[in-house]
Amino acid sequence: MNELLTKQIARINLYALVSRVLMKEVDEEFLETLDNDEIILSFFPNYMQWEKRSELDKKSLKEQFLDVDFSNLFVLHMIPYESFYRRDDQMLETGGDNPVVQIYNRYDFRVQLDKARSVSPDHIGIELEFMYMLASSEYRALENDDYEAAKELARIERDFLKDHLLEWAPMFLQNVKAEAGTPLYYDAATLALEFMLNDYEYLNEILEEGE
Repeated sequence: MNELLTKQIARINLYALVSRVLMKEVDEEFLETLDNDEIILSFFPNYMQWEKRSELDKKSLKEQFLDVDFSNLFVLHMIPYESFYRRDDQMLETGGDNPVVQIYNRYDFRVQLDKARSVSPDHIGIELEFMYMLASSEYRALENDDYEAAKELARIERDFLKDHLLEWAPMFLQNVKAEAGTPLYYDAATLALEFMLNDYEYLNEILEEGE
């Protein structure tokens, strides 16, 4: 497998990981996977050293600490929606007029709010899932040697990061880091922020090379 495809798989996996953690509460299966995969666990260094991991079983860890922290960060006390950060009136734009929904529809991305802890499609976890979908499509184009399609998808990804996620998510994720009550969500916010910034630079580089 060439270097470009390997890089693309890594991007897909990271978008899948951060979108999953930030979209809804983790389950015991996710925590089991995290504990048993050294590569994934390495992205969560503070969680790796958290003493509660060895003191409690997965069910207790989830119910007593992680679920509580998720609710505080993403449901009760903070607002993980682009429209809140970008509208002057700080109102959520939950309908079809939301600019993000129009982009989703253009690329046939269907939001399932019932599967996410979300009331609006511009939730950070859903926007990251959209990036996962685009990166997966780019991988398929590269696999089929369709470099024009891959380049166009990379441009769409770069523009969505620039025009949407990077316009508001860094502020939200910094707030998550400041308010997180568990190492898991502190590390998840750190990972998501650093990855998005690095991925934006990567996409700019490959698009410039293709000019």
